[in-house]
Amino acid sequence: MTSSTSSGSPDAPSSRVATADDDHGFVDVIDDREGYLRAVDAIARGHGPISIDAERASGYRYSQRAYLIQIFRRGSGVFLFDPPAIGSFAELDAVIRDEEWVLHAASQDLACLREVGLDPTRIFDTELGARLAGMPRVGLGAVVEELLGIHLAKEHSAADWSTRPLPQSWLVYAALDVELLVDLRDAMYEVLAEQEKLEIAEEEFQATLRREAKPPRQEPWRRTSGLSTLRGQRALGLVRELWEARDEYAREVDTAAGRLLPDSSIIAAVRNAPETKRDLGAMKEFVGRASRTELARWWAAIERGRATSDLPSLRGPSSDTLPPPRSWVDRAPEADARYKAARPRLQHMSEAMSIPVENLLTPDHLRRVAWDAPEVFDAEHVGAALRDAGAREWQIEATAPVIAQAFVEARQSLEHPPDDAS
Repeated sequence: MTSSTSSGSPDAPSSRVATADDDHGFVDVIDDREGYLRAVDAIARGHGPISIDAERASGYRYSQRAYLIQIFRRGSGVFLFDPPAIGSFAELDAVIRDEEWVLHAASQDLACLREVGLDPTRIFDTELGARLAGMPRVGLGAVVEELLGIHLAKEHSAADWSTRPLPQSWLVYAALDVELLVDLRDAMYEVLAEQEKLEIAEEEFQATLRREAKPPRQEPWRRTSGLSTLRGQRALGLVRELWEARDEYAREVDTAAGRLLPDSSIIAAVRNAPETKRDLGAMKEFVGRASRTELARWWAAIERGRATSDLPSLRGPSSDTLPPPRSWVDRAPEADARYKAARPRLQHMSEAMSIPVENLLTPDHLRRVAWDAPEVFDAEHVGAALRDAGAREWQIEATAPVIAQAFVEARQSLEHPPDDAS
């Protein structure tokens, strides 16, 4: 456990560099129930918001579980927890659940926090706040430097956090991430208040909390990199069998699938069509940590793919995905005209409000309303269509009148095209 350190303020930015070389003393990781319960008691005695972060092992492990959870609260200090060793965090959740939690890019961490029983009711997302404030860079290091005047060295962000024991330099890095978040929240709050965007931010934060996890993708093997270079249903069937064999093994050993057998190896095995298991093992393009140790597994998958009569269709499963807008001019000229009329207006509004256009209105929401427009082009009907698409109320209030006017002008331009210049 470490104690909190002074982090500066937006009124008096410093040029201090916060790195793992700072004198934090020994940073301990709590990995037993007794230490965890003592920490819960200490956090309960603190005051103010809870800053929280989680470190996963993306790119190293199959799962997206948290391998380290960091918490800071004023009056308590910093606590680093080992989630696999501790198990349930229900006691901590009971203490902090109704407090405001400060996270950076909350949507990345909420799932793994909920997995161990940590589920907030109120959040302040400093990354999302930075977007709404129109900051040019929204990574934690950039925002901390901009608002607190501290250069936060991001040395271990892509590390394998499932490593045990974790090196001290990694732990200090992890502690710094949450030590600064509460000060950053206060500075961000002032910026958003000055820009009169606090209500917008609150609505966005709540939307992040309510957002449901995406359902599992149908036929996820179709996302194999290089799939488009292959031809025929049999080739797709072979990719499917190899992908599913790899996924099953990756889940079993909790290792990122691409480390065991990269997509390029799957594509090469299908394209080269080896006649025997030995031929497969002799392929130079067939690489990966498990390419040889699990050769029998991969060869069995190839044999299944060659024997099956249940071949996948050349086209993927049907979905509600819209056709790409570049094809609209021929397929749906009215939708194309509406979309092309509204886009620049939203871009202009984005610049005027200093909010990225994708935060002003999710691009897919505009596409859906342009594609399947309401019968009446006014703010009320366009707003209802945006609401059905999933837009937030502040987005509807800001953009519906502009989109409605753009749709009206698009219709007029189709009904009364300009005279031929010749």
